[in-house]
Amino acid sequence: MFIVFDIGGTNTRVAASQDGKTLGKAVIYATPQNFSEGIQTLSETAQTLAGDTSITGIAGGVPGPMDAVHGQLLKAPNIKDWNNKPFKKMLEEQLKAPVYLENDTATWALGEANAGAGKGKDIVVYMTISTGVGGTRVVHGNLDTSAYGFEIGHQIIDPNGPQCGCGGKGHLEAFIGGSSVQKQYGKAPQDITDIAVWQKTAEYLAIGLSNISVFWSPNIIILGGSMMKSIPLEHVLSSLASLNHILPTLPEIRCSTLGETGGLIGALHYLGQLGQ
Repeated sequence: MFIVFDIGGTNTRVAASQDGKTLGKAVIYATPQNFSEGIQTLSETAQTLAGDTSITGIAGGVPGPMDAVHGQLLKAPNIKDWNNKPFKKMLEEQLKAPVYLENDTATWALGEANAGAGKGKDIVVYMTISTGVGGTRVVHGNLDTSAYGFEIGHQIIDPNGPQCGCGGKGHLEAFIGGSSVQKQYGKAPQDITDIAVWQKTAEYLAIGLSNISVFWSPNIIILGGSMMKSIPLEHVLSSLASLNHILPTLPEIRCSTLGETGGLIGALHYLGQLGQ
């Protein structure tokens, strides 16, 4: 029995797999802000899904840069109480099985690159625009390497811009992340109906995509996350085209196709790559 999870700043998803290839129905719950409560809820959910079957491997995504050696979050802006806490150690103690952690955007990227919109593409960038903003690159089906994970949501768009949840100023996340948009306009993103707001948000997203295109030169950039339900893709594409003055061809831009299970599919794929 394998357990996979996807911890976001807003919701957590957990699912089980008997064969390492297919997933059972996911359990979804609000991500606890308190670390101890979060570990306890995740452990109890995993045990319920496993039932009487022993768990042989656990993998999942966590929302922010992490210390891979010690298995803990370093600076997750949306669940700050989880930072610098022994995530991997505590979960392994409770579930009596090896735990493998990755950035949550990385697991989503693996899912989309191997089974979603990026299937068949050599260089895939996945970007999520939700409570926060993240992204990573997958090359030939495998995660690109890095020292601390990729944090493209914290690229600086305007050094004099609004404060980001991480404490910096003018980061892309501060312009297009769900928490930042709610703070700026005083209402939840899903309640904002002014098209001008979303067009402006699309223009900031296009700046981020332009930077990603010249930095990483991918074949495709896949956009996921709850904010893409409101950001007009056509306006993103037209704005991006107007910014390009160097690349002969811009990468293909598509929305994610795996829905809410992309991170879980990617985590299961990650376990497979590890030989589990």
